[in-house]
Amino acid sequence: MTTAPTRTTVSATEIQLPVEGMTCASCVNRIERFLKKTPGVEDATVNLATEVATIRYLPDQAGTAELVGAIEAAGYDVRALPGPEADTAALAESADADAIERARESASLLRRAIVSLGVAAGIMIVMFWPRPLASMETLNWLAIGPATVIQVWAGGRFYRAAWRAARHGAANMDTLVAVGTTAAWGYSIVVTIVPGVFRSAGLEPATYFDSSTIIIGLILLGRWLEARAKGQATSAIRRLIDLQPATAWLIRGEGEEQVPLAAVRPGDLLRVRPGEKVPVDGRVAAGSSAIDESMLTGEPIPVSKGAGDEVIGSTLNTTGSFTMRATRVGRDTALARIVELVKRAQGSKAPIQRLADRISEAFVPFVLAAAALTFAVWLLAGPEPRTTYALTAFISVVIIACPCAMGLATPTAIMVGTGRGAEAGILIRGGESLEIAHRVTAVVFDKTGTLTLGKPTVTGVFPAASFDERQLLDLAGSLETGSEHPLGRAIVARARVVEAGFLPVEGFLAIGGYGIEGRIETAAGPMNVLVGNRRFMAERAIDVDELRETAATAASVGATLAYVAVEGRLAGLLSITDPIKDEAAAAVAMLARARIETWLVTGDARPTADAVAAAVGIAADHVLAEVLPGDKAATIADLQQQGRIVAMVGDGINDAPALAQADVGIALGTGADVAIEAADITLIGGDPRGVGRAIALSKATIRTVRQNLVWAFGYNIVLIPVAMGLLFPFLGILLNPAIAAGAMATSSVSVVANSLRLRGFDPRTMAA
Repeated sequence: MTTAPTRTTVSATEIQLPVEGMTCASCVNRIERFLKKTPGVEDATVNLATEVATIRYLPDQAGTAELVGAIEAAGYDVRALPGPEADTAALAESADADAIERARESASLLRRAIVSLGVAAGIMIVMFWPRPLASMETLNWLAIGPATVIQVWAGGRFYRAAWRAARHGAANMDTLVAVGTTAAWGYSIVVTIVPGVFRSAGLEPATYFDSSTIIIGLILLGRWLEARAKGQATSAIRRLIDLQPATAWLIRGEGEEQVPLAAVRPGDLLRVRPGEKVPVDGRVAAGSSAIDESMLTGEPIPVSKGAGDEVIGSTLNTTGSFTMRATRVGRDTALARIVELVKRAQGSKAPIQRLADRISEAFVPFVLAAAALTFAVWLLAGPEPRTTYALTAFISVVIIACPCAMGLATPTAIMVGTGRGAEAGILIRGGESLEIAHRVTAVVFDKTGTLTLGKPTVTGVFPAASFDERQLLDLAGSLETGSEHPLGRAIVARARVVEAGFLPVEGFLAIGGYGIEGRIETAAGPMNVLVGNRRFMAERAIDVDELRETAATAASVGATLAYVAVEGRLAGLLSITDPIKDEAAAAVAMLARARIETWLVTGDARPTADAVAAAVGIAADHVLAEVLPGDKAATIADLQQQGRIVAMVGDGINDAPALAQADVGIALGTGADVAIEAADITLIGGDPRGVGRAIALSKATIRTVRQNLVWAFGYNIVLIPVAMGLLFPFLGILLNPAIAAGAMATSSVSVVANSLRLRGFDPRTMAA
């Protein structure tokens, strides 16, 4: 019998491709459509502000060549980008190269804009000088040369982009500019060459060379301003990359050698002097100092570091000198991972952008149709000179209907918001996470490591009858040696104080949410030992009443209780205290002021959970105690079913199911161990006040997005009818094409400028 071959499942991968040639939201839609219909592509989003396409695809069905081919088939080009193994040094080189290219393009835009506006001003001066300098026919022949040069030299970019789009059956913003300026310039050329034809038809042979040149100049000037503003919006990545030092002091034998950062390898021993930046992630080998970690955490107070403590690359050594052992280098460092996350977030698309995308998809064809209808109506039913009015209205409609503002409304705000968050120690995975966060109505906190320091210590040892303190620690410490749980490490540390906890263990078993068990070889023979919570003792039918009052007293002050049982009977009780973070109460108060519910979900016993909740200000009826790790996600689901938008705050590892279930998963981490992939938002440094700050940042960003969209849509809704001539029957006003060009440029620049206001929003200054 033949067995069918099994198919290996290939997981999707993600790539970002920088795209050239986009000018408006219709370009974005076209590229996304072409990418999404490429075999193997699961999803694709294109960001107009960053000019990046983020593509999720199956590598066994599609490759980079196919993705690039899809973008080129849509009529656009792909620039080179750093490879997947690029570290921050490579990213810095890429950023520098990109900055040089952007600067060159920006200079070209400004140069062409200035020349165009200068030529337009000259034509207007000659044409409208109070005393005629020559006949109108002569003046037209004088203007035809400079206007044609501007049309071809400065306006050539519009023709090239419009032709590229037309070859692929599309139309974009460049199409509108090309059509509008060509209509003004082409009509003027004909009038100049054969003015008699127009006179014989009873028409004044007026030209629009000034309009075609000033429109090109104003649009180029607007794009220059837009490019400058977009550069400021993306500066967060450049500032993060610049935090990294260029060299490190490598210790070789008895000497030290300054080497490029790229030469450092994991395991290398490095020297860090006062005032220098920590070169890479690692651990202090010898010496001590105070490290300014504000580049990661946003908090200015230096943190003391000694032998064995972790240090993070690019943080600043303030006082002492120390040696460190490199653990993570290149793209594995915390800074490189943060830069990658910020790039991904800035290239993402928020759901609120979808409305603008759907409208812009049909916007350019609609505008061309509206402009044609406008021309026909004015030509057939307008007053004299009807041809002049018809052409003026046609050009104004085509030029003023700019979809750029709609395309920039969301991504520019997301770029600035996520970049501002990264500088404040708030890492946001993408636009969707940022958008949802502003709607959160309930925040669920885990206890250990979230509201508490996550560094528990044994504060009480209470042996039962027939056991003494050292015996209790010896048995519990020996068993906990095989555990990675923070409480287990605390027990081992306390056992080591009395030189206990070294007995051999067999059959070690950890039972999630309950405790551990194993068989310990003692001098009296092998013994079955259990260490765990009261629920574990009850399940094994072990009577703990002997220490009931002791347990109640310890739990009332927030201690976690670990019972120890030997051969089926109680051996004693260990009380373990995990100090509450100084900022925890302020974090809860901050959320309360924002009218957001706070909940505490923990596996600890009810008395311990109530004590911690009371200390930080969480209401007693919002405390869920003795919740197993696997049940936390169900708890989140219950709150969601009650109509709440829930944010779960945990360590990003043990609470992964609950973080995934929540509408917004928020991980608290420190340094290189930050769980970037485990949550929608990661708070570096572990300050719980970051939860309220992240939500406030989300609200500020989404408020800016809405302002931008209102402006972008309102601009077109109001001004397109004006350009068509809506006000002419009532006020005799017909929009001048030059004013239309200026208004179009202003709309895009104003949207980007409004987004840049977010740079002044600092979440760290929020009152606690």
